[in-house]
Amino acid sequence: MSAAPLTVTQVNRFVRSLIEGDGRLNDILIAGEISNFSGQYKSGHLYFSLKDEHALIKAVMFASSAHRLRFRPADGMRVVIRGRVSLYEAAGQYQLYAEDMQPDGLGALALAYEQLKARLAAEGLFSPERKKPLPPFPQRIGVITSPTGAAVRDILQITARRWPVAEILLCPVLVQGEAAPAQLTAAVRSLNEEGSCDVIILGRGGGSMEDLWAFNDEALARAVAGSAIPIVSAVGHETDFTICDFAADLRAPTPSAAAELCTPEREALREQVAAYRRYFQEKAVETVESLRQAVDILTQDSPLGEPGRYVALRRERLDRLAAELDQSARTLLEERRNTLALAAGKLDALSPLKVLGRGYAVVYHKGKAVKDLNPLPAGEEVTLQAEKGRRQARLL
Repeated sequence: MSAAPLTVTQVNRFVRSLIEGDGRLNDILIAGEISNFSGQYKSGHLYFSLKDEHALIKAVMFASSAHRLRFRPADGMRVVIRGRVSLYEAAGQYQLYAEDMQPDGLGALALAYEQLKARLAAEGLFSPERKKPLPPFPQRIGVITSPTGAAVRDILQITARRWPVAEILLCPVLVQGEAAPAQLTAAVRSLNEEGSCDVIILGRGGGSMEDLWAFNDEALARAVAGSAIPIVSAVGHETDFTICDFAADLRAPTPSAAAELCTPEREALREQVAAYRRYFQEKAVETVESLRQAVDILTQDSPLGEPGRYVALRRERLDRLAAELDQSARTLLEERRNTLALAAGKLDALSPLKVLGRGYAVVYHKGKAVKDLNPLPAGEEVTLQAEKGRRQARLL
């Protein structure tokens, strides 16, 4: 009699026990190229395939492991994965469960650095147009660094020597470790909200890439790039570059160099002011001498050299002008007198009194001269105006 058939679940479970029972598959290192990559935003799980020239295996990295990655996996990236092989019973598919992942040939930190740098550069966060100039004579300098490191001592000493009038506003923070990025970011934002300083120095001493990793944080880079206050990044030594160096308005190779970049040299300024004073004094003497020579030239062979002669010349000219003005006035008056006489003659010829002088009279009715008597009724009273005298009359 044949045995009872097995269920699909039983078969898959059995195969899974066989795979997981083989200790060689419980902790393996496997190298390959990522393809079909899919990151689940909500769950945080990563799903992808790992392939070589001849084969492919499905893989998954759960969020608990994925959040420890220093870089972002992507299609085409060659990686080395540590994990285990098992069977996903619901689909009857065996797959790789990744617990750790490292780039093949390039360290995870270095790859994460290059990925973030390229992404932020593409957004324009490092554009030269965004850079702000440093103030020439800062009154308050914000310093974001460890309160116990050599960086803060160097900054204080150099500022006191070069520009002692500046006040140092220290924001003590951690400069390495998991809590460092959040503290650094909060310090940058706090100084901007307060608006209490003219320039900010963000820095620490040198170290390994792991030591400096807090300054490669994306949130910190965005806070630095968005700062309204100019920021000088002074992280590590001269050969070390961090993301903050690219996002800042200016990069200094060391904290000491940052302090020098942010402060003018007091003695150099004194020498410059003294040089300006000497220059302007010399120019003033030259100007006065030049004006004196000009006055001398003007007074030579001119009335200015003999004030009495100058006054006599001006008086003579004034007399001549007065005579010309008097003659012009007489001529104008005579012309106006002749014009007036001519106009008076014409007016006299046109005067009604001339007509009355020849024996004529003017008839007025109600104050108006009458040209036609027909409209006036008999018995109407009128006024007769002769050359000599006026009488009232009544029409018949």
